[in-house]
Amino acid sequence: MSDLAPMREQVYTDPRPKEHFDRFHERARTREPDWVYDVVRVITSLYAFTFLRARSISSENAPGSGAVILAPNHFSFMDHFLMGCFTRRKVRFMAKSQLFKKPMQFVYTHGGVFPVRRGARDEEVFITAKTILNRGGAVTMYCEGGRSRTGRLAEQAKRGIGRLALETGVPVVPIAIFGSSRVRNWKRLQFPKVTVQYGKAMRWERVENATREQQQAVADEVLKEIRLLYSGLQEHGRKGILQRLRAERTAKNAVAA
Repeated sequence: MSDLAPMREQVYTDPRPKEHFDRFHERARTREPDWVYDVVRVITSLYAFTFLRARSISSENAPGSGAVILAPNHFSFMDHFLMGCFTRRKVRFMAKSQLFKKPMQFVYTHGGVFPVRRGARDEEVFITAKTILNRGGAVTMYCEGGRSRTGRLAEQAKRGIGRLALETGVPVVPIAIFGSSRVRNWKRLQFPKVTVQYGKAMRWERVENATREQQQAVADEVLKEIRLLYSGLQEHGRKGILQRLRAERTAKNAVAA
């Protein structure tokens, strides 16, 4: 028996046409998240801090202003909300189009979320993401694509994050979310301890028409950094990583003195 609670069967295509989602993209491009974002952040943060004992490490690596792509691994529906717990910024998300159904589409649209059409080559999602970044916003993009269903990191990244990083030239912050693969175990009254560790920002020169190979290379580099952060948490735990970082800072200050 798996130690992970089962997930719903994955649906890889959305039969609704592009035009159905145009209004969601238009709103995301022209309006900022409103009070709905604040309400949801308060509720989900209380849940995360209380039941998941969620804490962050090096959250200062995510800039407090200016365009940035936040790139976490993706195990759970809670990953969206965990990205909002440790920053005062209103982080924008791309989410699979199947979620845009009543009544939840009200929460998503007013919370600044925009859809990715599953099973289609969706250029609109890149236009929306770049519009937000051009205004100095923060966009979360999972370099693995959809949620991992195994509780393990993907072997290879999806190249979309490489494309967005190269076409915009904005920094990418790799982020490891450790423990969220077991968030759905609440059905068994099991609540994991979740740690979110922010890596140092990565940046590439802007490339107008990057090749697929260039996009994939950047995406793989981001996933490599996420993997390093994640394996560190897996090996040393939250307390061990904090101790290592404090020791590094102490040594650095001693050298500077």
